[in-house]
Amino acid sequence: MQSNDGAAEAELELLNTTIPPMDLATAKLVLSDAKRILDGLGVAFFLRQGTALGAVRDQAFIPWDDDIDLGIVMGLHGFGEDSVQPVIDAFREAGYYTSLERTASYVYTALMKHHTKIDMYFLRVVNGQVYHYPGLWFPIRFFTDLAEIEFLGETYRVPNPPEEYLLFKYGPDWRIPKRAGYEKDVLDNMRYAALPVRRSALRHFLTRRLMPWHAVRLRVLDDAGRPVQGAQVSVVGVGRTTTDKTGYAKLYPPGDAVYAMTITFGGCEEVLYEERIAPGETYVYRPDPMVDAGRIFILSRA
Repeated sequence: MQSNDGAAEAELELLNTTIPPMDLATAKLVLSDAKRILDGLGVAFFLRQGTALGAVRDQAFIPWDDDIDLGIVMGLHGFGEDSVQPVIDAFREAGYYTSLERTASYVYTALMKHHTKIDMYFLRVVNGQVYHYPGLWFPIRFFTDLAEIEFLGETYRVPNPPEEYLLFKYGPDWRIPKRAGYEKDVLDNMRYAALPVRRSALRHFLTRRLMPWHAVRLRVLDDAGRPVQGAQVSVVGVGRTTTDKTGYAKLYPPGDAVYAMTITFGGCEEVLYEERIAPGETYVYRPDPMVDAGRIFILSRA
């Protein structure tokens, strides 16, 4: 599959928004294939996030995981910015669909083959740290001397020490499997003000004053469809705000992207771990009394 394959692009978008669990046997084959490609290029990659969690804690993929998480730090182990494109080209030649996104903190490529997605991040070192979604900055020491573990019959690298890395990401309950609810653990383990790319207070002020159209408007409704005044909306990398008497809150995200957020009112809090919002757009939040955790991509455009 090539990067201009419209059917593959549509399938990747569906995987991103519905996050079905991987077929674990296929995921094992895809991970092994990715290892073959990266080892052939001499790339020191590592398992990260949910894949590292399953490998270290369970010695297996997490049964409900939806993708394979791999990482490479630019500037370490002989891997530079100019090494990114040859890696992507090698995966394309091996039949993977690829997409590419560049930011100040990372280069991200989604790779897909056999209906299985790999999230591969080429991480930039910023002030001695590297970025992990949804806004965690890990000290570079976790990645300078990667640990080796046995996983699915092969040897893979993970951040070192792996237990401390998982504690840093998932909090003190990282050893307890959670299909839903781990999202709150992650957000409780970090500050909402941690920005993937820090914007100055002056720039934020000028954005609000000179480009009010840049604001995202988010309306919070209760389970009866009534606007909620005073609801707290917290968005990682953006900040906190509260809704007005018509139920609207204004946010100033740095760009069109996926963000993690919490919405709190009436003694209840919901973590929305993945929501795409874009400057200038208006969205509506509606709670689901039957579901208290694990929802994603549920904001609707007004």
